[in-house]
Amino acid sequence: MITFPLSTDAPVRGPRQGEWTRADWETLPHGDGNRYEILGGYLYVSTSPSLFHQYILKRCYRLIGLAAEDAGLGQAFFAPVGVFMPGCDPVQPDFVFVGNASADILRERHIYGVPDVIVEIVSPSNTAYDEETKLAAYQQAGVPEYAIIYPAAREVRLFSLNAAGRYDAPRVFDERATLSFTGLPGITVLIGDLFAGAPDTTP
Repeated sequence: MITFPLSTDAPVRGPRQGEWTRADWETLPHGDGNRYEILGGYLYVSTSPSLFHQYILKRCYRLIGLAAEDAGLGQAFFAPVGVFMPGCDPVQPDFVFVGNASADILRERHIYGVPDVIVEIVSPSNTAYDEETKLAAYQQAGVPEYAIIYPAAREVRLFSLNAAGRYDAPRVFDERATLSFTGLPGITVLIGDLFAGAPDTTP
């Protein structure tokens, strides 16, 4: 998957970079296989992800999302789904969990508010986008927990929002470690299980 800011000569037409809005986003060709996100008025386009990326996403939903839903904690969703938050109009995270206390943000085909947990899966070409651009956006929006999965390293980094509204240094989990989220009490997953059994591990 490749993520890039839309250039001024791109085939998708719209306002200048820095001036994109959710109304502009609604007019984009969402069925073309690309993922469109707006952060701070800038439109970013991501191309189709790899099979390994999608396998990991499927495992996230099965091992984390369904487990949390079965425990009655809330609702899990995966890309593509529009998440509208302050400064994000919208983003389309790989994996999102919304707890029961925030169920009212699930409406009108999208998510209008801050989820409890967001997970992104890094691709070789979009590492900076997830580690820098989205990290800053999610911190600004107030996302309590943001996890980044690194398929090549078989590793997860978990950022947690502190009382000052900033992310602490991430906790790093290797494939032998067990991951848990404050927002998902009682739900744990062995990191290695997110990657186990993949038919193709090409990033």
